[in-house]
Amino acid sequence: MEKMPKWADIILIPLISLILAALLSALVILATGEDPIEAVKLMVSGALGSTYGWGYTLYYATNFLFTGLAVAVAFHARMFNIGGEGQAMLGGLGVALICLYIPWPHWSLALLGAAAGAAVFGAAWAAIPAYLQAKRGSHIVITTIMFNFIAAALLNYVLVNLLRPDGSMDPATARFPTTVHLPTLHDILAPLGISFSKAAPANVSFLVAVAACFIVWLLIWRTRLGYEIRAYGHSEQGARYAGISPVKITMIAMLISGALAGMMATNNVMGEAERLVLNSTEGAGFIGIAVALMGRSHPFGVFLAALLFGFLYQGGAELALWTKIPRELIVVIQALVILFTGALDNMVRMPLEKLFMALRKRKA
Repeated sequence: MEKMPKWADIILIPLISLILAALLSALVILATGEDPIEAVKLMVSGALGSTYGWGYTLYYATNFLFTGLAVAVAFHARMFNIGGEGQAMLGGLGVALICLYIPWPHWSLALLGAAAGAAVFGAAWAAIPAYLQAKRGSHIVITTIMFNFIAAALLNYVLVNLLRPDGSMDPATARFPTTVHLPTLHDILAPLGISFSKAAPANVSFLVAVAACFIVWLLIWRTRLGYEIRAYGHSEQGARYAGISPVKITMIAMLISGALAGMMATNNVMGEAERLVLNSTEGAGFIGIAVALMGRSHPFGVFLAALLFGFLYQGGAELALWTKIPRELIVVIQALVILFTGALDNMVRMPLEKLFMALRKRKA
């Protein structure tokens, strides 16, 4: 019997965690001499008060959707993929090669090719830690986080020595051809008579990320493979007894996870920068961990958590621009949300479980 209702686990615990993080963040803002209520108003207006703000919020949310889904899929198989950052970097390399060296006639075909290239490169980078876990017993957390640094060094070498245009001092590729430039939300909504900011970087890859949420839901909860992944995650011994191969599940789950992380590059590399640059991921791989934890590894929860962190990123940028709050304190506020919704989950969960158990006994 469950200790608390499903709705409490999905909604109430994250909500209370957010309130606690907000209260502590208010104290941090007060310590800087700023008004926390005015700060919240500024964050809301900056992130949600205009189509420009919405454009940046959705742009960040798209990155977090891909990396959050990547962590969620691995987590269902009882694995903690900390390597989303490196997998997204290598996904960017796949996007760059596809966009630079194949003459695409239209952006729609280029998007399909780039998404496939990003998925292949991201999955390939996740395959090595997966093999080491499945065959050699190496811990997936250690290997994936180490591979982030290897990916950064590899990408640096490739950009500086192989893909940098002649005469350029910038460690980046050439600009992608205009035929592969993705339409922004402004371009998509304008024919419908809906006004949206031209300057906002949100693009069609947001719709790809939403589609990925639906596909992951189908995979995990409506397919035999998804059932095997969840069964293995709940009990390795029980899964073995049922004839489920741990090696197969470990490899497949990590390949899917790496592919999803790599596909983030369709947004930041192909959709926004329109070339591959160093540090294009900007920590989105690590934010994906918090997004998956807060979303309880469910695609819909990941979607909501990604929107929240997109709001925090864009709203935090507005705070740093228009107030005296240092950028470092904005990062602290974001870290508090991650801390309460992830690491301190049991601090909220355990009292609530006791409360619901007591209420259930009283009714009985």
